[in-house]
Amino acid sequence: MKTIIMKQPLEMCYDHEPIALAVGFFDGLHLGHQKVIQKMIEVAEKKGLKKAVMTFDPHPSVVLNPEMKRTDYLTPMQEKKFILENMGIDYLFVVPFTSTFAQMEEKAFIQDYFTKNHVKEVIAGFDFTYGKFGKGNMLKLEADKDGFNVTTVDKCALDNEKISTTLIREQLTQGEIEKANKQLGRPYKIVGLVVQGEKRGRTIGFPTANVAPNELYVFPKLGVYAVTLKRENGHIYKGVCNIGVKPTFHDPSKSQVSIEVNIFDFNESIYGETVEVYWHAFLRPEQKFNGIDALISQIKADKASAIEILQNIH
Repeated sequence: MKTIIMKQPLEMCYDHEPIALAVGFFDGLHLGHQKVIQKMIEVAEKKGLKKAVMTFDPHPSVVLNPEMKRTDYLTPMQEKKFILENMGIDYLFVVPFTSTFAQMEEKAFIQDYFTKNHVKEVIAGFDFTYGKFGKGNMLKLEADKDGFNVTTVDKCALDNEKISTTLIREQLTQGEIEKANKQLGRPYKIVGLVVQGEKRGRTIGFPTANVAPNELYVFPKLGVYAVTLKRENGHIYKGVCNIGVKPTFHDPSKSQVSIEVNIFDFNESIYGETVEVYWHAFLRPEQKFNGIDALISQIKADKASAIEILQNIH
């Protein structure tokens, strides 16, 4: 997959074959987004076009609504690229969402990013908007199209509820990991580097891998989870993860959130490896314990719960 950053002069970005283009922000690449992209793939294959996706960076709220700006993501850019490449996408166009871009008139956007960009088919969700103040919508795009066809994909619902990035974010932050995973169509994932931690876990019989995320991910609700961990060599292990500030040992108001995974039946050193943590089930909120013995007892119970939950995960 070739990534093209659509910076000025835009003429430098037009050196590619005719394309079918799925357009949207696509944070999470959830089942609704997948529906749009699969439709694009279907159209591209039928028309003999290259498969392309257009996204934006950063999230438009950074420019349009600073008080509610979104700077953490379900799928930060590298994760988004990884998923799209695995879907067989040929081109990824990344449009820098700047103040200047936000002021672009609808027809100028159509000309510069679709018509001149060799786009022959535009596929987007029913709620896609574009242009200054977001005045352009799919009906207007159909009316103003110039050299390309337009396909609108209807909303995607699950259990009578519209699948959306906003809802998945809420579910994660409320610990409703199973619901979030269902809407994503896969377990939620955070990728990070295994770094040196306090090494307190090994002193009480539960060594952990301290995972420092390599991008700005949405963090699930603080607490304990049943997880799987994938190493660079492709091996996958089951474990129990604590994401939080470890209030038994630290002042929560002064501590940074950490992700620590106790990997079952594992005693290798993996410092410096990039790993993928997959979140399967929320076990309990983070809590402060009255002493080490109470903590150890709870960790044993958490491990037993996680083993039972993960027994059917392969």
